[in-house]
Amino acid sequence: MASAHQKEAVVRLGGERGAWRLVSDEGVHLGGTDLAPFPLGFFNAGLHADLAGRLVSLAKARGIGLAGLGIRLKNFYSMTGSFFRGDGQGFAEPVEIEVALDSEADGATLSELVGDAVDASPGLALMRAPVETGFALYVNGRRRPLTTMPASGAADAPDPFATYAEPPAPEGEGAGAADPIRKTGEREAGTVKPAPAGTSTRIVRIVDGSCRLVQPDGLTETETWLALPGASHFSLRSDERADRDEAPQGLALLWAGLAFCFMTQLDRYIEHMKFAIDGVRLVQYCPDAAEIAAGRPVDTHLFLNGREELETYETLMRIAARTCYLHATLAASLEPRVSVLHRETAIR
Repeated sequence: MASAHQKEAVVRLGGERGAWRLVSDEGVHLGGTDLAPFPLGFFNAGLHADLAGRLVSLAKARGIGLAGLGIRLKNFYSMTGSFFRGDGQGFAEPVEIEVALDSEADGATLSELVGDAVDASPGLALMRAPVETGFALYVNGRRRPLTTMPASGAADAPDPFATYAEPPAPEGEGAGAADPIRKTGEREAGTVKPAPAGTSTRIVRIVDGSCRLVQPDGLTETETWLALPGASHFSLRSDERADRDEAPQGLALLWAGLAFCFMTQLDRYIEHMKFAIDGVRLVQYCPDAAEIAAGRPVDTHLFLNGREELETYETLMRIAARTCYLHATLAASLEPRVSVLHRETAIR
């Protein structure tokens, strides 16, 4: 659900872990209020946390002691054409990852550890091979057939308006838990400028981040920011421990980022075209770690209310998917560029 660029998601990965209610916003450059993390920041933090969890798990299994762990990960995106003219196209580039390890193990051992963790990361697997996507469209309460987009083969999804008639709230021990997401107060140098709606070359966006271990067994904290003048930094915690649930897992952050990014594109186009469309909400079915390896698709079920012609709704969904940087990420084959630092010395 969204109001302007403020969006809420309830994310559950399945199993015994709980659901998490996450909030996103856009920065001032897109007309947002900058009160919560931007969608691409969720994806960046999710990749950090997922990789950190794999590193910790593999190091423990191999008896490798890690006195310290730090990850610096950058995402690169670009867009050509005009978003508002309807010919915009989003693109994603390979991520750059730098892993810093404090360990008594030798460089070759640590380099192998990092390589295996990268291979084992389902978050990075989403980038290394194309992921099939399917869509379903519901207009004024009825599912409509799609003619220009890959249709989901899943059964009808429940409307979030019916599922969450009241905002969900934590119960029991979760009611007093600390918020795993916060705005740090730090900003990039410079003054915020409005984002252009189109370009004759490319609009480039870089999302930067750094991750550390809060607890050595897999509780992480990632600081993420958009590399633009005046952009705010946000901190997102993730709990990769199998027996704890103090924060969302990295994959939960990652999938929330995909939904938030898609909704931002919908909102921007609706506002620009002054469509009589409101009540934007969606249900997104995403694969878990094992299902990613098996090639399960991502299904997005979009619910819209309005008074436009029926073809307008599918056009809106198609343009949003084409300009969404994270849908472009799913469609691409992006091999990560990885370097390892061991006590100030780079190991390749």
